[in-house]
Amino acid sequence: MNDISPKIRLLDALNKRETDRPPVICMGGMMNASIVEVMQSSGYTLPAAHDHPELMASLACAIQEQTGFENLGVPFCMTVEAELLGSQIDKGTLECEPKIVKEAFSSTGHVVFRDLDEMVESGRIRIVTAATSKLVQTHPQLPVVVSMTGPVSTAASIIDPMIFYKELRKNPAGAHRVLEYVTELLIRFAEESIKAGATVIAIGDPSATGEILGPAMFQEYAVRYLNILTSAIHRLETPVILHICGKIERVRPLIPQLLADAISTDAMVNLGKLKEDYPGLTTMGNLSTYALQWGTPEKIAAQTEKLIEEGIDIISPACGLSTSTTLANIRAMTQTVQGA
Repeated sequence: MNDISPKIRLLDALNKRETDRPPVICMGGMMNASIVEVMQSSGYTLPAAHDHPELMASLACAIQEQTGFENLGVPFCMTVEAELLGSQIDKGTLECEPKIVKEAFSSTGHVVFRDLDEMVESGRIRIVTAATSKLVQTHPQLPVVVSMTGPVSTAASIIDPMIFYKELRKNPAGAHRVLEYVTELLIRFAEESIKAGATVIAIGDPSATGEILGPAMFQEYAVRYLNILTSAIHRLETPVILHICGKIERVRPLIPQLLADAISTDAMVNLGKLKEDYPGLTTMGNLSTYALQWGTPEKIAAQTEKLIEEGIDIISPACGLSTSTTLANIRAMTQTVQGA
């Protein structure tokens, strides 16, 4: 029997060490697996688990046990930071994820810069870190992945995105000031999570795509602040996974500049070719979530096999899973990787 723990296997993959096989994970945050089937069978449900550390930890455990993903991932949304920074949040339902109802500020010039020490002691950061601590204590063999929203997406969650994108061009000084502020908050969030025992920090920055920003602004804003955040996490000897949404062709040459230990991409990206072109990258992904929702277990197994054959380092869903995704399809993915 293979005695390599899932935690060691994931850390080996992230540290570019040889592994017996790829880990298969679902990192949480924007890419969580809190599907209705798991919640109904376990009794641990959303939206309640967003606000209670015991429920958050219990739901993370139920997801791992029922799906076969080889990690525990918290939280289950991308609104922790936005809510803390003042945006109005709808916590959603069993079937619908939380969303931002109204951004806190009308422009970069109206952002209120609050004391960061006070902020990390309030809001749901403490719920996430308490859940993390519990998971670390009860499941020492499993990696605990704490997911957070990237800098550009966090800024675009407190200022109307269309206004914020315009200000990236028209008011770069104001945009940089806001991005410095939210990046420092994210660093504090990461620090508290690592103190609680997080194995890995995962960052999802869906508002910072090459399609939206273009190469110049991707370089100036996305690469710059993602690397500031990643470097701060690395100083705490913790690896970082970064998920980039959408097509990456326009910013493809910039991907190797990102300091994250693994790059996760959407399903439309040829991850095998990306790995071939940039052999130094540790690749993660990118099984279609559309296929996971609507496909058959046989098709899921075949697509998973293809990713393994291409040498993808960490197997995972390509983006956020629909809450109606079936356990049968998810298990087809995890069991194929595990050789069941």
